[in-house]
Amino acid sequence: MSIVQSNMMELGTKAPHFTLRDTISQNMRSFSELKSDVATVVVFICNHCPFVHHINRKLVEVANEYQSKGVQFIAISSNDVDYYPQDGPQMMARVAERLAYPFPYLYDETQEVAQAYQAECTPDFFVFDGHSELAYRGRFDESRPNMGAASGRELSAALDALIEGKEVLKKQYPSIGCSIKWK
Repeated sequence: MSIVQSNMMELGTKAPHFTLRDTISQNMRSFSELKSDVATVVVFICNHCPFVHHINRKLVEVANEYQSKGVQFIAISSNDVDYYPQDGPQMMARVAERLAYPFPYLYDETQEVAQAYQAECTPDFFVFDGHSELAYRGRFDESRPNMGAASGRELSAALDALIEGKEVLKKQYPSIGCSIKWK
């Protein structure tokens, strides 16, 4: 496992457009179709990463809470499935069903979406405001596997600010996790 930090795309960047297959419904889904007028969370995850395992259940809880407030969550896996077959679309659908993901879990086969977002690790969070401009990027919270329970505190604070029409704090920390497995 190669551990890396997220790249920290520049705040204010417009959300890169994408259309990817949802491994749960098998439908093609686009950012423009899924985005919210409140906030849209794009998170790069995968099935095998212990950093994703650490936050997965709390991520589902946070997504359920904030989706009821008009926030849209979108999960994307971009890993090379030739070397990590457990991250392939069929296994993605199984994990999504087992964990009751309340959001689409999209497969980025070409890795072009991960490159457009400058995603480096799993998990890697990007929060866009109602105008599809980047307001938050980086980590879910300060926890790590075997170092305390996941809270989602930092992501939640950013979402609360957007919902309340306040400015998201500019002091943001990179996510740390497994590197995206590039082809």
